[in-house]
Amino acid sequence: MSGKRSNGEGSIYPYKNGFAAYAWVTTPEGKRKRKYVYGKTRDEVHDKWIKLHAEAKKGPVATSTPTLAQYLARWLKEVVEPDLKPKTAETYAMHVRLYVVPGLGSKRLDKLAVRDVRNWVNALLEQCQCCAQGLDAKRDTPRCCAVGQCCERIPSRRTVQDARAVLRSALTNAMTEELISKNVAGLVKVRSARKRKRHPWSVEEARQFLEAARAAYDPLYAAYVLILVLGFRRGEVLGLTWGNVNLDAGEVTVELQLQRIRRQLIHDETKTEASTAVLPLPQICATALQLRRKEQEAAKQAAGELWSDSDFVFTTRYGTPIEPRNFNRSFADRSGKAGVRRIRLHDTRHTCGSLLAALDVHPRTAMQILRHSKIAVTMEVYTHVPSEATRRALRKLGKHLGKQDRK
Repeated sequence: MSGKRSNGEGSIYPYKNGFAAYAWVTTPEGKRKRKYVYGKTRDEVHDKWIKLHAEAKKGPVATSTPTLAQYLARWLKEVVEPDLKPKTAETYAMHVRLYVVPGLGSKRLDKLAVRDVRNWVNALLEQCQCCAQGLDAKRDTPRCCAVGQCCERIPSRRTVQDARAVLRSALTNAMTEELISKNVAGLVKVRSARKRKRHPWSVEEARQFLEAARAAYDPLYAAYVLILVLGFRRGEVLGLTWGNVNLDAGEVTVELQLQRIRRQLIHDETKTEASTAVLPLPQICATALQLRRKEQEAAKQAAGELWSDSDFVFTTRYGTPIEPRNFNRSFADRSGKAGVRRIRLHDTRHTCGSLLAALDVHPRTAMQILRHSKIAVTMEVYTHVPSEATRRALRKLGKHLGKQDRK
């Protein structure tokens, strides 16, 4: 076929080893610009040119394709931040910053291939992130790759799975916006990581921990009780307000959480609707909260003008919210002083059901606390009953405040 233009195709012309064409379009920014298409034959370019005109009639058309890094920056700002919970949005941004952009960010969005994603995943599973993220350069004393002794800080398989999931979510949105035709991240699989077996505290260890915290007049004793007995998460216990505690009715409402997000403490609703619930207070919880209220009143008087008024149940000695990381440190420190195994704070949730059984909490009440849909599931937990001595010790912690506590 000759290079002569056909009638009515004034914008198709020979270009390098093939042909090119353009059409005037309105960009998403509202400007009028030329949009070009290319191909090896006139017919190929003609088909692309017709499609381009059709797209231009429907609405705005981008005249340039962004790199993956450019697209992800816009996706995080315009889609993720407005639509998702702040903590989730922060997690997405972290995966993009640490893993996706360093490995794939320079690729053009529409040119990203399955092989690119597969190679990226394989590299993540083998690459020391201490070296990849340039952490050595920020240290006063070089170590790891900077001195030829790699620390092998390789991401876990779960982390790689999460990073690929974030990329897949971003590309799904790009397909919705018709920027790409297929989601290449969805075509690359990452073998599931073997679930790590957890070793939560036994009822005896939980009792030992609580007794030690109570004996030491630990200001966070009530927080530990709520975490162990009611299964509160860290953010939920730190975000609890007195407005959500009804000691007369023996209930506590879980609907808020406190989290440190992008250098700010955020007091917001819980992550999901399922997390929001009104829970009955077993006696040990009610007693601990009564004690906490008296301790807070004493702290307020001691602080005087330095006291910061808030409705938080758990505060510093000056009434300010407790930093989530500081709470973790306090829990670890108290575990050491109590002489019990150090476990992750989150793993305390796995002791909750056994403690409820040891405290003689009625199965129907426990079912509500554990948020089980069937009583049979709750009864399975109730088959593991500790010794009578442990049961007596826990019941003692749940008794009403004595004279010593009222001072």
